Amino acid sequence: MLALILKPLRILPPRIRQVGLDREKAAIGILISLQPPTDPMETEAASVGFYEHKTNKQKYPRLQLRTVKELMEGKGIERPTSAAAIEETFKKAPESKKKHGEQKELGV
Repeated sequence: MLALILKPLRILPPRIRQVGLDREKAAIGILISLQPPTDPMETEAASVGFYEHKTNKQKYPRLQLRTVKELMEGKGIERPTSAAAIEETFKKAPESKKKHGEQKELGV
């Protein structure tokens, strides 16, 4: 799961992790702010580590800090592609163990 959190004001570094990852139980958290992150905020975000996708084994920063300006300028969010996300999200249901017999007529 990907959590997008929009905050107009600065957040203290210890709270960064709580905002997206701990509270939302997300694999990847994106903190979007109007103000650039401080050095302590970037240190805290880096300390969270990486999320490794189960299917393609690629690693993505678990907590990413972006400003509205960066997003408007085209700096993206590092995340699994849609196809990779679908592979992990949707799982095939197990086959029914129920014995199949003959279909009865409806009698219409």
